[in-house]
Amino acid sequence: MGALLDTLATPVPTPTPSPTPTMDAATLAEYELPASARRSLAVVGPAGPREGALDQTIFAGADGRVAETLMRRLSAPLPSRWTSILLRRALAAHVETPRGVNGADFAAERAWLLLRMGEAQVARAVVQSVDPVNYTPKLYQVAMNALLASSDPAGLCPLADRGSAVTGLGGYRLAQGWCGALTGDGARATVAVRQMRRQRVADDFDLKLAEKLMGAGSARKAVSVDWSGADRLTVWRFGLATATGVTVPPDYLSYVGPQVRGWLATSPSVPATERAGVADQAATLGVLSNAALVDFYSGLADDDQASRAQSAIGNDLRNAYAAGDERQRLSAMLSLWGDDTPTPYGRLILTARAAARLPVTSDGREADRLVASMLSAGLDRSAARWRDAAKQNSDAWAMIVLSDPDRQGQLAYDQVSNYSADALKQRMFFAGLAGLERLSRTDIEKGAEALDVRVGQRNAWTEALDQAVADGQTGMVVLLCAVGMQTGDWRGVPPQALYRIVEALRAVGLDSEARMIAAEAIART
Repeated sequence: MGALLDTLATPVPTPTPSPTPTMDAATLAEYELPASARRSLAVVGPAGPREGALDQTIFAGADGRVAETLMRRLSAPLPSRWTSILLRRALAAHVETPRGVNGADFAAERAWLLLRMGEAQVARAVVQSVDPVNYTPKLYQVAMNALLASSDPAGLCPLADRGSAVTGLGGYRLAQGWCGALTGDGARATVAVRQMRRQRVADDFDLKLAEKLMGAGSARKAVSVDWSGADRLTVWRFGLATATGVTVPPDYLSYVGPQVRGWLATSPSVPATERAGVADQAATLGVLSNAALVDFYSGLADDDQASRAQSAIGNDLRNAYAAGDERQRLSAMLSLWGDDTPTPYGRLILTARAAARLPVTSDGREADRLVASMLSAGLDRSAARWRDAAKQNSDAWAMIVLSDPDRQGQLAYDQVSNYSADALKQRMFFAGLAGLERLSRTDIEKGAEALDVRVGQRNAWTEALDQAVADGQTGMVVLLCAVGMQTGDWRGVPPQALYRIVEALRAVGLDSEARMIAAEAIART
């Protein structure tokens, strides 16, 4: 016992530990993101063919610098819903980075174009498909816009410190503050706001929005936001307002591009009642599908906060799809379509699958709108059931002739010349048929001369499109087709451009998309 006590009473000296060296950034990065988990810049993108995107090789062999220039200069949104959908599928794809460009910069250009198309959520997915350690200054700038447009300012937190150091943008400096607040570091948030206010980097309204977000992560008192202090709506204001439950006044939406309505329609933090006014427009842009639009209005019908008019849309929609009698279903669709001429395209999208459920009537009543509705969601075979009921030379007949995937043989030019008193619509019909090769070469030449559709016209755009087709560069073909539609309305699309677009898409294996675009030209001109 004594020996044991002596041992316990006598401390045994231990070696003094060596000071632990500060871990360098490269070593720290290995712990944060091991090499095995890192994503290559050689192939970048969030979606594959299983998710509806195009193939990985669509830009293989292309000059990335040319592709980036086309993306940057492209005026969006496009007039064509189906062209926009196809372009989104190309931009969101998990693709090989083309030669001559950095994969992160290429992702930035893709995301920036998606934002201008109204596709905020897809743009966010594209920028987040690049590891933060691989971000370039360009991607940092686009990422801020993408994350704010998708109402996800917290998504900037993994980027804030390095983004501030690399770009010097005041937005990233403020993001450091709210990211601190969201993790409980209120002092850091306070310092950030004080510095920004003192340096006049942002105006008071923008700082109040940032303070409101910071208050969401701390015990700070609530911050009230008065829109009278804002002269316009910016992506910063949109992102912070929607993320913190601050309603964007409708007046501010009237002064911005239509793409902002796409952002608002897909913002998960905005109540459905506030998104109802832009949902149809978002569907027309191609941002919302028929299924998404139906789900939205179905949920709105059971929303206690919905107005009477909003609930009525949901009730009509339920009857359009599920009423026991076909007359009741058609009546509900007519109510949804309204009396405006032309029928709002968003409402045709809404009723697409309801239209497909109706039996074909021998008199072809409402065939024009029913066929246009079905084709707005790509239901080509459902629309083709009406081929015998649709009146000769009606819009329904023309759309079925263009979209029917099982159609055999070719039309005669006389059938084209007898279609429609609207000269532009007749020229669009001819252009679509010619591009789909549903006219003989002789009739194409005859129609081109008679209708003044210069299908043989050569310019820099047609030459680039032909070269992309010859090289099998599907991604470049899609981009160049979008370039051919840089106008605010379908009636501004030249028929010869439609011919070239349809022909090129068919040549690279996108036959279904070509048929839908050709049919959309009839529905919307």
